[in-house]
Amino acid sequence: MSIEVGQRRRFSPDARREQILAVAVRLFGERGYAEVSTTDVAREAGVARGLINHYFGTKKELYLEVIRVMLTVPPVALASLPPGDLPTRADAIVGWFLDVVSRHSRSWLAAITAGGMAGDAEVDRAIDSAVDAAADAVLTAVGITTSTPAMHAMARSYVGLATSTAREWLQRGVLTRAQVHRLLTATLLTMVTQVFGDA
Repeated sequence: MSIEVGQRRRFSPDARREQILAVAVRLFGERGYAEVSTTDVAREAGVARGLINHYFGTKKELYLEVIRVMLTVPPVALASLPPGDLPTRADAIVGWFLDVVSRHSRSWLAAITAGGMAGDAEVDRAIDSAVDAAADAVLTAVGITTSTPAMHAMARSYVGLATSTAREWLQRGVLTRAQVHRLLTATLLTMVTQVFGDA
């Protein structure tokens, strides 16, 4: 999410949708699902409430989109990875992840904990799907374009580790960002060079 929220400005449909989504990411992160209405999102975004329904449907569908955005690595992040050897690319994807979770920490933490919607089947499916997509992105980032089910499962496990480690940093403050970066980069490199080959 890289847009700036403006009030009553003219946007293209795609930019307007992204602007509304940026507001929803912030509000759901600050207050949780139950405390945010589509009217709140519309007011903060400076749009009519009907526009929320037009772009996203219901409040729940908007929330599901927030989860997808916060937990999925966008293609632009993969495209912007530096060319080079495996350590360089692993370091870059970990850096990108930590940049995102620190910049949107409240929203990211709310998304990974389902923001008060844990146990809801659609929310659980959205989170699971986002973890699948993140695992695919990890494999792509380290140059693996064809993977086995075992490799994909290992990549999902890595996503779980990255999520837990980032929470240790953001919520508990025990680990520093540098420690998290080293742990996640070293683990990813070890998985690729010493574990994935057996899968």
